[in-house]
Amino acid sequence: MKKFEEKTTHTETIYDGKVVKLQVDDVMLPDGNTSKRELIKHAGAVGVIPITKDNKIVFVEQYRKPLEKSLVEIPAGKLEDGEDPEVTAMRELEEETGYTVTEPMGFVASFYTSPGFADEMMHLYLAENLELMKNPADGDADEFIELIELTLEEAKQYVKNKRIHDAKTNYAVLYLETLERM
Repeated sequence: MKKFEEKTTHTETIYDGKVVKLQVDDVMLPDGNTSKRELIKHAGAVGVIPITKDNKIVFVEQYRKPLEKSLVEIPAGKLEDGEDPEVTAMRELEEETGYTVTEPMGFVASFYTSPGFADEMMHLYLAENLELMKNPADGDADEFIELIELTLEEAKQYVKNKRIHDAKTNYAVLYLETLERM
């Protein structure tokens, strides 16, 4: 076994839903002992940092049931099976904001959202010079969102006030702040 590797000896699927799959794995630890791991399997997701022509960042505000409150976030969504992340990013940008771009989005980074228990990989893109669509795509029927356009300074204030409080959006604001300082 590789250093730190845990070998799975048995997997039990507890739940297989449309967004996540929950499983419990029995594992052999590097020292020969055994343990259990509760895992969430996820297809992956994208986040988009949308910047308007007048240099405002487009956010969406939506209710997040696990937190029992609304958050202000960058547009984001789940990858469909076999879908290229940039295709997902464009779809989510258009569905959630009504904006599109005519030039390719810039890839920013990919990162694991919660590697202690989930395999979700988030792919982050930068979309600049947004154009409002004449016929925007319909969003998800169970998704209620409101657009908020903020300057970088306003977004940083939202972070301070915990209106922006999720990892992908904090990452986006920090990324834009870093670009501004270069």
